[in-house]
Amino acid sequence: MEQILHYFPVLSEKQRAQFESLAALYKDWNLKVNVVSRKDIDEIYLRHVLHSLGVAKVQSFKPGSKILDVGTGGGFPGIPLAILFPDTQFHLVDSIGKKIKVVNEVKEGLGLTNVKVTNARVETIDDNYDFIVSRAVAQMETFVRWVKGRTVKKNNHELKNGILYLKGGDLTEELTDFPKAKVYSLAEIFKEEFFETKSVVHLPLKYRTK
Repeated sequence: MEQILHYFPVLSEKQRAQFESLAALYKDWNLKVNVVSRKDIDEIYLRHVLHSLGVAKVQSFKPGSKILDVGTGGGFPGIPLAILFPDTQFHLVDSIGKKIKVVNEVKEGLGLTNVKVTNARVETIDDNYDFIVSRAVAQMETFVRWVKGRTVKKNNHELKNGILYLKGGDLTEELTDFPKAKVYSLAEIFKEEFFETKSVVHLPLKYRTK
């Protein structure tokens, strides 16, 4: 929790309380449904919460904007981002029902009213968003195919509407076919060793009429 407060010192009392409650909720639910590896659960703030909030260091979401979290798993990056941006709407999607059950319980436990949770494949989601976030659920080529045509037309942020993707390792080869992609190194934002090879990739997506 100290790490969160260090990098995000301007939090309301409600946000602090939600972040503080988050670990206990996940530890409790992880005993029933394994959504976070046992190795990671003790470092949930570093490996999951702060990692998710790396997206916020690249782009701060404006009130009223809509964000889609694809393959949210246990609720990352969507849940931490929803705490940080209470006036932004988040739609968390995953095809695995037991993970979505945990996300729903965590959402209710934290009192998050800006989160919608859906158990489905992203290809079946019929809506449009300012940004699509995710944590390395597929190669970029595959991910782009899944989410193409799901951005809103009007840009309201500094970055153009599109994908904000948390990825690790050398991305040179993977991004060869995406010259408009920009890689933001999290090692330049967070000092912890865990982030040495972690990045946020921004890829603008064109609006397409259906």
